[in-house]
This record gives sequence, C-alpha cells and structure tokens, in this order.
Amino acid sequence: MISRGIIDIDGFPLAYRIEGEGPPVLIVGSETYYPRLFSPELRKRLQFIFIDHRAFVKPSREIGPDDYTLERIVQDIEIVRTALKLGRITVLGHSGSAFIALEYARLYPGHTAKAVLLNTAPTNSIERRQGSIRHFEETASAERKAKFERDIALLQGDIEREPERRFAHGCIRMAAHSFYDPEVDAAPMWEGVYTNMEIIDDLWGRVFAEIDLAERLCKVHAPVWIGLGRYDYLVAPVSLWDGIEERCAHVKKTVFEFSGHNPMWEEPEAFDRLLTEWVDARE
Repeated sequence: MISRGIIDIDGFPLAYRIEGEGPPVLIVGSETYYPRLFSPELRKRLQFIFIDHRAFVKPSREIGPDDYTLERIVQDIEIVRTALKLGRITVLGHSGSAFIALEYARLYPGHTAKAVLLNTAPTNSIERRQGSIRHFEETASAERKAKFERDIALLQGDIEREPERRFAHGCIRMAAHSFYDPEVDAAPMWEGVYTNMEIIDDLWGRVFAEIDLAERLCKVHAPVWIGLGRYDYLVAPVSLWDGIEERCAHVKKTVFEFSGHNPMWEEPEAFDRLLTEWVDARE
C-alpha cells in the first residue's frame, strides 16, 4: 500500500510517499527520485517515508536566500514528521542530502533513533572536489575514462536545451564517475524530477562546502551508519572517512566493493540486509 500527499510549508509544496511495513525510515531528498533506487524487498521489512526538500520542488511564490537555509530545510523535516504522526525515526540522506539528514539528527535528537549517511564525503569544499577528480584521473581504468570523455562532451548541449535541468543532466552524464558499471544509463532515474537550481547551487556550492561532517558527527548522539561505494568517484576516495569509527564510537562505516554512488541500487541484496540489520539492531 502506498500513501501519498503534499504538505505545503510557506509556499513550498513538499510531496511525501509512504511505502512498506516495519520501522520507519525517513528518506530526505526527492520524493520522485529516491523510490526508484530502493528495492521492493526492502518495503517488506521497513516503512519508507520519502519526502521532498526545498531543492526539489517548485515554490508557489518568489523566494530569496532566507527561504532555503539549512535550518529552514531541517525544520521542514520536523514539520512533516509531526504532520504524519511519526515517532522516532531513522533519518536517511544520500549524497548532498546526507548533510541535511545529519543536521536533523543533531538538532532533533529526541526524534532521531538512528541516522544513515550514504555516499557522501565529509565536505563538499572545492579542495575536496578537486581531490576527487585527481583520484579519478589517477585510478580509473582507461575504458572508464574514455566513457566519461564521450558522455561529458554531450553535457553542454543538454544544458543549452534544458538549463533548468542542469543538475539532473550533470548526474546523468557523470555515469563513469557514479556507477560500478560505467555503461549505466541514469536518465530514467531522473525522469520527472524537478530541480530548483537556485537552491541546489547554494546548498551544494556553498552550504555543504562549509560543513565538516566528520567533525559534526561527534556532536550527534544517535547511532550513525555511513555507507560508501568503492567506485563512487563523485565523493572519492573512501579513505576520506578513514578513522571515523575510532573517533566516534557510535559510527559504523561500510564500503560496498561493487558499487559507485548508489549501492542501494547497484548491490541491493547486500544493501538490503545491512540496512535492515542496522535499523533493527538495539542501540
């Protein structure tokens, strides 16, 4: 059974989608995009609450910088949680949305049972991004590099046709950086996904660049699982997280050896088992 709806918060119509049975896992990001990445089997063990955040909806009014601060976006999660009458939740954030999920866990400890951060680096600073590019250049196979060069040459044309979908087109053309199998076509995953480029540019380009997740993790008391993909060149290398379990005893890290940026889609059996075990485990 699927339950869907919209909760309008200050002119942002945030969609939600509830699927499955079991302990509640709230996945923050795009309500359109993320249901496509998690396996049907997981719906038999966990209840997923997929919700939009402000970067993935079209507002009904003119907006300014005060409308998409990290604090406002995190407050939205709590408003949605309250409106849906959820108790303590596992909050899950993937890629850039991991910054949002951890901030929710930090600001709302009483409502956070656990947190899951998937496929993120400790920061999105320019220096880290440049380091990820160097890692790709130094370690990727010749075939992977050639596939990337062919794809990225098409990006400018994509953006000229649909500038408002610049973020989605970039993700699609970065398949060689994003998947264990660089031949994956990510376009179906992004079909119909709205992207608010004003908000995305500020969050990914400025806000997430100023945060050190590794430092902030130690200020969060809920158990945290970090899931990474060995071939995830977007936030590479996985060694950026070395030592985090020793620094923060409540953190567990897993590296999926045959995944890139989406282990829930690329290694569903292993991912399903580990996520279920993590959510079910006693604190």
